[in-house]
Amino acid sequence: MTGFSEIWSYLAEGPLLWLSATLIAYAIGDALSRAAGRAAIVNPVLIAVGLLAALLMTTGTSYDTYFEGAQFVHFMLGPATVALAVPLYANRALVRAALLPMLAALVAGSLTAVVTALAIARAMGVSGETLISLAPKSATAPVALGVSQSIGGSPTLTAVLVILTGITGAVVATPLLNLLRIRDPRARGFATGVAAHGIGTARAFQRSETTGAFAGIGMGLNALLTALLVPLIIPFFI
Repeated sequence: MTGFSEIWSYLAEGPLLWLSATLIAYAIGDALSRAAGRAAIVNPVLIAVGLLAALLMTTGTSYDTYFEGAQFVHFMLGPATVALAVPLYANRALVRAALLPMLAALVAGSLTAVVTALAIARAMGVSGETLISLAPKSATAPVALGVSQSIGGSPTLTAVLVILTGITGAVVATPLLNLLRIRDPRARGFATGVAAHGIGTARAFQRSETTGAFAGIGMGLNALLTALLVPLIIPFFI
């Protein structure tokens, strides 16, 4: 047992271990999602997060140690976001045709995401740095962290909230849109992207390229509008 502990301590310091663990955890989550017919509740990101959290807790590994290895995946978020321009360009005619409804939905969605989060948290007695950190939770992670830091929030807490928002949105979006009888892939994708940023966009691409393209548009535009709105709205709640 002592020998195993020593070997594990050695391996845990290496970045390759945690990069491999991240990829394996997601592969397991994706396999379970495919086995479940891509059911919304069986979200591969949610499963991967659960597996990694359990592994880190069991081994007593700090997040900083884990991130040293997994930061390559974080780095790839940038190129992955830029790559969304490809399906966007392929669907440019559909985008032009729905431009005005998209802009109206964007303003409504961004305002609702920020104001409801702050209002509910304030009503529950949340204040200070924690309250501020909630404001940009529906924007994609790089933007949300920058906004949080600029307005006096905690980027670390905001990162957790962004992930929770994305996972919740990816799980809830499909059954909720089905319940509301919204069938248009453009509306479904855009709503998912605005509400659940990158994780929701990944889920949207599982439905169709058009749905994913509009989710990518929603994610990008919501990040921009959130960065503009949050500094204007936050003074009313602190």
